[in-house]
Amino acid sequence: MILFINACVRSDSRTKRLADALLSKLDGEVTELKLEDVDFKVTDEEFLKRRDSLLADKKFDDDSFALARQFAEADTIVIAAPYWDLSFPASLKHYIEHINAMGITFEYTPEGFPKPLCKANKLYYVMTAGGGLVPEEYGFGYIKELAQSFYGIKDVQLIKATGLDIVGADIEAIMSKAESDIRI
Repeated sequence: MILFINACVRSDSRTKRLADALLSKLDGEVTELKLEDVDFKVTDEEFLKRRDSLLADKKFDDDSFALARQFAEADTIVIAAPYWDLSFPASLKHYIEHINAMGITFEYTPEGFPKPLCKANKLYYVMTAGGGLVPEEYGFGYIKELAQSFYGIKDVQLIKATGLDIVGADIEAIMSKAESDIRI
């Protein structure tokens, strides 16, 4: 199963367009999770106490871990997230806070290092940016480190189109090139 995590909010999202081009090249059933439709619980002290208690009791089948279980069971992950303010939309961070569940997506070794528990062997991170200043460490780099260190997904690929909002940019040419450059 291909899990498509859609952090795009605009109906004419260029990031979603690029993700759709990628998805059309992948084989397998696609399950889309549109983050704007998810009612994330606030990560406050009450939330953390409840989650920690459920994890300690190994109640991994609780509904609050549905997203973590779905992520852990996916064969391939596709994340579509526009580049906003040197990172990605807050909904993606919320999602990450909900899938980082010890005993479901990872656990710690006796030495304190993450031991991956996810099934996926490939993660594609799809993004578009209006400008040309796109340091990878804040958005893609963060996701790549989580994927490789916590989830055990070693093959992480960035698919991007940048410079889309620069005055005079040929948006269609930039998008077409990004779409044609997609390799799976």
